[in-house]
Amino acid sequence: MSWYLQNVTGHVFAGATLPFGMAKAVADVSGEDQGGYSSDGSSVIGFSHMHDSGTGGSPSLGNFPIFPQAGCPNDTLDACAFSSTARAVPSVSKSVKATPGYFSIDLQSGIRAEMTVANHTALYRFTFPDQPKGFDAPLSPLILAELTDLPISRTNGSVSVDESSGRMIGSGTFSPSFGIGTYDLHFCADFKGAGIRDTGVFINNRAGSHPKKLTVAADGVDTDDDILPAGGYIRFNKPTTNGQILARVGVSFISTQQACSNAEQEIGHFDFNATHARAVQAWQYELSSVSVSPGGANEDLQTTFWSGLYRSLISPQDYTGENPLWSSQEPYYDSYYCIWDSFRSIHPLITLVDPTSQSRMVRSLIDIYRHEGYLPDCRMSLSKGFTQGGSNADVVLADAYLKKVPDIDWSTAYEAVIKDAEVEPAIWSVEGRGGLNSWHSLHYIPTDDFDPYGVGPFTRSISRTVEYAYDDFCIAEMAQGLDHMADFEKYSRRSSNWRNMFKADQTSQVRGEATNFTGFLQPRYLNGSFGFQDPTFCSPLLGFTSCYLNPSGHETYEGSSWLYTFFVPGDMASLIVELGGPSTFVPRLNYLHDSGLLYIGDEQAFLPVYLYHYAGRPGLSANRSHSYIPSQFNTSLAGIPGNDDSGAMGSFAALSMMGLFPNPGQDVYLITPPYFEEVSITSKQTGKKATIRNVNFDANYDAIYIQKATLDGKPYTRNWIGHSFFLDGGTLELTLGRNESDWGTREADLPPSLSTSHKVSHSGGM
Repeated sequence: MSWYLQNVTGHVFAGATLPFGMAKAVADVSGEDQGGYSSDGSSVIGFSHMHDSGTGGSPSLGNFPIFPQAGCPNDTLDACAFSSTARAVPSVSKSVKATPGYFSIDLQSGIRAEMTVANHTALYRFTFPDQPKGFDAPLSPLILAELTDLPISRTNGSVSVDESSGRMIGSGTFSPSFGIGTYDLHFCADFKGAGIRDTGVFINNRAGSHPKKLTVAADGVDTDDDILPAGGYIRFNKPTTNGQILARVGVSFISTQQACSNAEQEIGHFDFNATHARAVQAWQYELSSVSVSPGGANEDLQTTFWSGLYRSLISPQDYTGENPLWSSQEPYYDSYYCIWDSFRSIHPLITLVDPTSQSRMVRSLIDIYRHEGYLPDCRMSLSKGFTQGGSNADVVLADAYLKKVPDIDWSTAYEAVIKDAEVEPAIWSVEGRGGLNSWHSLHYIPTDDFDPYGVGPFTRSISRTVEYAYDDFCIAEMAQGLDHMADFEKYSRRSSNWRNMFKADQTSQVRGEATNFTGFLQPRYLNGSFGFQDPTFCSPLLGFTSCYLNPSGHETYEGSSWLYTFFVPGDMASLIVELGGPSTFVPRLNYLHDSGLLYIGDEQAFLPVYLYHYAGRPGLSANRSHSYIPSQFNTSLAGIPGNDDSGAMGSFAALSMMGLFPNPGQDVYLITPPYFEEVSITSKQTGKKATIRNVNFDANYDAIYIQKATLDGKPYTRNWIGHSFFLDGGTLELTLGRNESDWGTREADLPPSLSTSHKVSHSGGM
């Protein structure tokens, strides 16, 4: 199977990593650099060892880039290029090769760079030309390491070079890209393949062989993009074998000593091929739980599927043993970037294909609560990241609880979600929830809220209200399972607070014409009166980029009231009644998708693709899925609609193509036909295999409607299924046709809602 990593619009990390690995090695470019490398044609400025994937805004990580040069013009040290601007080199067109655990690129300087990784260590193999290109000088490779990162956030830094061994160690203080505070990171670089000619340090655009150490600090003048370049270098004699020099770089959040120890333990012998083989083996195991019988599905669709699955398994990143903030025997994961993006599809997918990693991630979230007081909604580089809406780790914990993810301290987990719901933090822009006094007394977040109990941006009153309501629904589910029935009743009631922002007579126009749909979420004030935000505002049709996380943001976040009005995942039955019943709800949902109001590149758009199930029209969900895949999700350079957001877009595509899309935070998968003749998932928790098989599969996708279904040979009429299907194993067989049928349309066949009290069950309805 070919691998394709879209990384222009998607900002995907295209380099070498292990599943959820800390070390992530790739070429960094001068253009779109959120994932380090981009296919935008910009020049390569370095090769760094840690990255995030698919993020927007400012790039993150990319610390301590190394950069090879075949020699210095006139063999003069100061004629080499030390700043990122001076050393930037274009790549050779179409030279990039990227497969799981491996990345290579050819530079127009004649150097070929290959890289692979262990968990905390990157291993580079640089192949040099016989002579430097473009100038007359002998082959005398120089490799530098710079004290910088992709966002150029370094304040303090230090580097030293051992002139006898060539070992280079260094440290720096950096800022997270979407959060508060700073973090310290350390590296240890060793080299093999050539004798050492000289070593030293550089600052600005000058270098020297004395001294062997350098320290830099913030000077108050050279800031942001003008921070002075500084670092260390090693100049080599001609390589002894195949023109190659190996560079091994260990990283650590603890110390340079631990960075060196990581490198020595993980890649002790500089064996590139063996390290690469271990990375391939790790990915083969990680992906082995999923198997597909294509049945004639085209190669591009297969690549889209496997690429989406792969990208979903890059983050969060396993930093266990690398957390200097507290001592714990629990796992520590980082780069939850952000849970607002990942709770909807990434974590449910990880639960399916790697429940052990999902368990470790949930344990990590709970341990963050133990030591920092709250569950995070976003976290990167050991720092608290910004909360975009609700306390959505509550959804992740409830999802894991209901799906029986093993080895979790559910007592402490419950304590953590209750604190989110009841105790406002001092800085609720980075944890917990704001406006809790109003939430508890008025049962909504007022647009003009008076909240002297904590600080955060007083925006997003609509989207925060509906997200808090769903967070409380998820808490109610946990309360019921843990037999806290008074809490179950309380949080069930609070989960209906979305109603208090719903203005039943609010209308909407699009391009000056009435939509003929009534009832939308609207701003509401402390005195109970409603304000107005155009229901189309913050959509692609009006003010699309106006609703981000800033003080001038509005009452919905990265989406319109049109979109957020559909967000009642715990009680869709009530929402459908509120919007006029199925006969009105379905045309309204069609209008959302067809009018240009919906942008599938934002994660809130995922579930609306499948909400037809709740109105008894599961066939329309299948049809709608095919309207986005492959038109928006494909193998072109623009084949991801927006940022991949740590694999959110990839997981949406993968789950959609499997035919079982989750309602996250619930034990519910909405059934549509897979994009392949057969898909199987073997549980790494139980060893059992669950198979979804299409009968009458049509690779042209004319027959995408379920006519009937059987589960292990018995009729199955519900249009959803629970997670026990994957734990117990079995075969769900779907007979397809070209037209909608009555399968999954009866009220008894619809997914559960709070108001209808359906019980989640593995067995089929009759």
